[in-house]
Amino acid sequence: MKKTRLFFQFVGIGIFTISLLIAGCTKEGPMGAAGADGLDGTDGSDGTASCTSCHESGVKKAIEAQFYFSGHKRGEMTADHSDWSTSCVQCHSHEGFLQYADGATLTSVANIRDFECGTCHSIHESFAPGDYALRLKDAVLTSTSSDDKSGATMDLSNETNANSNLCANCHRTRTLEPLKEAVAKEVADVTVYKLSSRTGPHHGPQANVVYGVGFAEIAGDVTYPTAGASIHLNKASCTGCHMAPFDAAKTEGGHTYLPSLKECNTCHGVEEANFDHGGLQTLIAQQMDMLRDRLVLIGAMTKTTGVDGDVYAAYTSAAIPMVQAQAFYNWNGLREDRSMGAHNPAYVKALLLNTNAAMLLEPVK
Repeated sequence: MKKTRLFFQFVGIGIFTISLLIAGCTKEGPMGAAGADGLDGTDGSDGTASCTSCHESGVKKAIEAQFYFSGHKRGEMTADHSDWSTSCVQCHSHEGFLQYADGATLTSVANIRDFECGTCHSIHESFAPGDYALRLKDAVLTSTSSDDKSGATMDLSNETNANSNLCANCHRTRTLEPLKEAVAKEVADVTVYKLSSRTGPHHGPQANVVYGVGFAEIAGDVTYPTAGASIHLNKASCTGCHMAPFDAAKTEGGHTYLPSLKECNTCHGVEEANFDHGGLQTLIAQQMDMLRDRLVLIGAMTKTTGVDGDVYAAYTSAAIPMVQAQAFYNWNGLREDRSMGAHNPAYVKALLLNTNAAMLLEPVK
């Protein structure tokens, strides 16, 4: 037993001695020069950035204040009517536009709400990128008429702005021009047409004017420009003019949707005091008045003078020559466009010059 204990003692002493020898052999030397710093890591995204872009710095309140001046907020197209029909709610109520954007069946809406942020924008559903995107962005049909089976579309997006197609969903014709309507319905005689109180594009056909399509292109000496070729479509766009940086002094641009004179002047390189650039709107107003008065003379339109001024309406007691019905459609539609040619100068001038020339050949009633 003693021999065994003595053996392990010697073994332990040997191991301790070896460890001392190893420690003596691995003694550290002087410190070397410092190495280069490693690359910084990538910062994580700010989880509140998408919130603060609207909810801080007064951004949201400023947009709401601008929107207050918009016809979309306080105009006749929204809450002035307590109950829109199923054919109206798509563009005349917040709830109806959401139904349309979601592809749901349109239903009448009682006690409708005014347009709001969530009418055009999707609101806080996933908080993922694009959560606040516009609800619609694709090209739209040139007409919403059930008689139109062509499937023709117009794309109002361009290199710098893809948002104008949202506007076009409501600001387009709901009807076909009379000749195309008659052909689509396969009526027996397309040389005559009976006007109605609904003849003409619906109240906001601006997208069709900008794109240059959908009106009655009566033959004449002036060539109609190719659809989609307008410089205002390809260089400016709906939002480029109507949602330019907000000008507080003139209350235009931004979410007022009122066209920005400053933006137009910048694009054209001029300093105009109004939108009558080069006298275009003056010319178009003269052509519009000429066409209106001629339509009254030939019996395609009636004129009634009242306390609020002259009121013009379609003559509806009998069928009239098709070309006269087309002329009324153009006059009524361009009146509803309200840009006096600014949306598409070449197209509007061609429509009016050719239409007026044709009406001068029509006999007075």
